[in-house]
Amino acid sequence: QGEIVLIQSKTLKADDPAFRAVIEDVAKTVDSFPQARKIDTPLDAGHADLVSDDGRSAMVQYQPVGTYEEASLYIDKLEAAVSKTAAQHPDFEVNQLGSVTTTKATDAAFNNMLKTAGMVAIPLTLVILLLVFGSAVAALIPLLLAITAVMATTALIAIPSQFIAVDEQIAEVILLIGLAVGIDYSLFYLRREREERAAGRSEHAALEAAAATSGRAVLISGVTVLIAMAGMFLSGDKTFMSFSIGTMMVVAVAMLGSLTVLPALLGRLGDKVEKGRIPFLGRLRSKNGESRFWGAILDRVLRRPVLSAVAAGAVLIALTVPALSLNTATTGVDDISIPEIEPLKKYDAAFPGGNDPAVIAIQADDVRLPAVQDAIVELKREALASGQMKGPIELEVSRDSTVAQLSITLAGTSTDAKSQAALTTLRDDLLPSTLGEVEGVEYAVTGTTALDKDWEAKMTTTAPLVFGFVLLFAFLIMLVSFRSIVVALKAILLNLLSVGAAYGILVAVFQWGWGESLLNFESNGGITPWLPMFLFVILFGLSMDYHVFILSRVREAYDRGMSNEDAVSYGIKSTAGVVTSAAVVMVGTFSVFALLPVIDMKEMGIGLAAAILIDATLIRAVLLPATMKLLGNKNWYLPKWLGWLPR
Repeated sequence: QGEIVLIQSKTLKADDPAFRAVIEDVAKTVDSFPQARKIDTPLDAGHADLVSDDGRSAMVQYQPVGTYEEASLYIDKLEAAVSKTAAQHPDFEVNQLGSVTTTKATDAAFNNMLKTAGMVAIPLTLVILLLVFGSAVAALIPLLLAITAVMATTALIAIPSQFIAVDEQIAEVILLIGLAVGIDYSLFYLRREREERAAGRSEHAALEAAAATSGRAVLISGVTVLIAMAGMFLSGDKTFMSFSIGTMMVVAVAMLGSLTVLPALLGRLGDKVEKGRIPFLGRLRSKNGESRFWGAILDRVLRRPVLSAVAAGAVLIALTVPALSLNTATTGVDDISIPEIEPLKKYDAAFPGGNDPAVIAIQADDVRLPAVQDAIVELKREALASGQMKGPIELEVSRDSTVAQLSITLAGTSTDAKSQAALTTLRDDLLPSTLGEVEGVEYAVTGTTALDKDWEAKMTTTAPLVFGFVLLFAFLIMLVSFRSIVVALKAILLNLLSVGAAYGILVAVFQWGWGESLLNFESNGGITPWLPMFLFVILFGLSMDYHVFILSRVREAYDRGMSNEDAVSYGIKSTAGVVTSAAVVMVGTFSVFALLPVIDMKEMGIGLAAAILIDATLIRAVLLPATMKLLGNKNWYLPKWLGWLPR
């Protein structure tokens, strides 16, 4: 919608001589730049709509010359000149905002936030890894592999971006998932190699054992995550498709690095990986690598499996119940708390809905024909008479007169229920009865409100496809990997419980507003529309990491001749420590994003952190072993007609 210089006064109105003087000075300053054209002020005839209803706010509008990229090169000089003019009128508040100014400022702010999140997440991750391994070299290896995976993917994403539009938030997604899976895979592999070495194997034999066990688990996990991420392609939404590409690439790079670079690095370092040991940390674990803490809990769970399963299930169901009332609400300007967005908030308060109107594209052989013009005039009249729409209503016509663009301001904030109701009236009632009556005229409505409504309608039809795809292929991979229909079904159910609990926590915190004061935000009554599907796919993929890693060790023990209960006990005790460590790394990384002043990022950070924490504790350390104990040898049931599956 171009650029706006917003002029406000707490005491004077726009018709006051002093106020008029500020408007004139601002207009003169803007006009001195050849890059500014179509300058409109409240002092011009027919532009009374550039003054707010209370008369204490006015705006000077202009169109910057060139594309966004071209305008962003000179807009700072124009903004500085306006600021210099504003300094000459200290009793007035003068702010510049618009499609170039605000976008450039917010992009820079978000990039800085991402850098800050990375600067916090990386040292935090290093501290956690130091506590896990007890040595500096071993701690640095997973972190370096994860960082290099993120850096490589950030560079490689340029290739698919030539063929499909990549969302501007792809960098945050790559960083989140890259750190999570990169560290997970390296952690699983490195811990197994260290355990085998501690058990007396040679360096070469320890690496071979790690490759045959943890390496296989990493491969299965990686393939499962890749397929889960691929499900976002079925959404048909370009944002989700770009997220899918970014996450699949970083997972693939991290997986390949863990299966090639990591063993090569460990083979080169040998026992030097234990260099830089930190005293006393080794006492936290028993000699065989089992977690003392989780070992004690698991013993109690296996002694009372029914009680443990019922208690854990009850907690998870209780956490999931709020998800039944999940609503979605598009993030608005008020949901972003950064200084760069404040001028836009002030503008929206003074001119509600005016910054992002509904835009009607009208196509005909000649939009200037009397019949078309009469329909447009009638549309304007009915829109204003409805009480759901207001001025300014602007009309622009293409040079060849075949296309017209009509901008109508909707009631509300563009993202609330009032705007949605106004859009419905415009689409279902006003347009069919005016332009719809003229033969040869085609029309369509766009703008933020229309895009949100259309997107939600599309997700209603595509979400079941995405969910079904992920569930089906996750089931098939688990079935083939573990040759057990029970294990495959249970993996799906347990993962659904963790996702449901994460949804419930999001509803309680962000929709009901239980975490407003703690997280410094104001609830808008819903969850960001893109988040439920994104969380489902990401969490389903990440949860499989733990499930595959634990069950691989359990199955390994079972195949060696252990009883089901002994195999479960051994498998979970020997992996609980590393799974918890990996979860702590993930939770720490995701929690950093919950501190950012953008509600979308807060919701994503809290949702991912809560789900991973629940998954690594209640589900993997309590519900999984309890149900495996209760099912006994039925855990490994495979129908005879599936006996052809590869081992």
